[in-house]
Amino acid sequence: MKKPVVGITIGDPAGIGPEIVIKALLDIDVKEQLCPVVIGSARVLESESARLQSDVTINKIQYPWQGRFDRGYINIIDIDNVDLKSLCLGKIQPDVGMAALEYLEKSFDMAKEGKIGSVATAPVNKQAVNAASKGFVGHTEKLAEMTKTEPLTMFEVRNLRVFFLSRHVSLKKACELVTFENVLNCIQHCDRALQSLGLRKRSIAVSGLNPHNGDNGMFGDEEIKEIQPAVERARSQGIDAEGPISADSVFFLALQGKYDAVIALYHDAGHIATKMVDFNRSISVTIGLPFIRTSVNHGTAYDIAGQGIASAVSMKEAILAAAGYSTMYKGFGN
Repeated sequence: MKKPVVGITIGDPAGIGPEIVIKALLDIDVKEQLCPVVIGSARVLESESARLQSDVTINKIQYPWQGRFDRGYINIIDIDNVDLKSLCLGKIQPDVGMAALEYLEKSFDMAKEGKIGSVATAPVNKQAVNAASKGFVGHTEKLAEMTKTEPLTMFEVRNLRVFFLSRHVSLKKACELVTFENVLNCIQHCDRALQSLGLRKRSIAVSGLNPHNGDNGMFGDEEIKEIQPAVERARSQGIDAEGPISADSVFFLALQGKYDAVIALYHDAGHIATKMVDFNRSISVTIGLPFIRTSVNHGTAYDIAGQGIASAVSMKEAILAAAGYSTMYKGFGN
């Protein structure tokens, strides 16, 4: 198989994951650019395929090279861990959360063994997984634990790339994390991440934290005391970094091509910016693992599970990005 082999987890079986995976794999662009291998429950996928009235054959395989990659086939590494009789769409269920976690763990094993080149994940419900496995925060944190790495999350839409100084913490805690050491460390890691994706020249903009960059300390002094010194230190180390640049303009400037990436200082600043550009096509890329992992930008959408109306655009974009980056990704140590 000369095309990239991408492992695709179906996510939470009670959510829209199985639906958007099937829809994405029916897209001709996906079939032409990669060899997709689904990781999940074949019975769940067959049930969803019947619900969608899709004319596909769910082909159970043990190894990717056994797959049929012509149109009309979806190849799956079958993990038979869901009882369809007790599966309740749109509901949090610990056993279903455990099933989703097992798909992720299997994708990790396959990537580690070189059977797949990258992973694209459908959404999971954190409450469902946590009900089955205490301490689960998210895909990225679990993969970090399994690989013993410190991966970075990058959001991507069109030519806009956004990294995050902090993510799943309170806004108060996020502000406390804006320190010289943390900002400098993030700039350094982002530069290495972009290099691992094949960017030879890399310009990084660091967002400000306060309104109007604090207006010389009138609305906060983090820009003066923490962010600017960190940017200057990074520049002295040969990194093409600029900032702080006011958060109300930096993302627009990057979208116009002035910067290769932006560092957002907290979760929503980066999420709002990317999703406003194009909600459906924005995706998440996890960098720093031994392999590339991409994901959709949304959750399990329990409210529409089983209705056949979920958009698969983000899933498709995530799969295509996983294939594209896997051919150039070299990883980086921590």
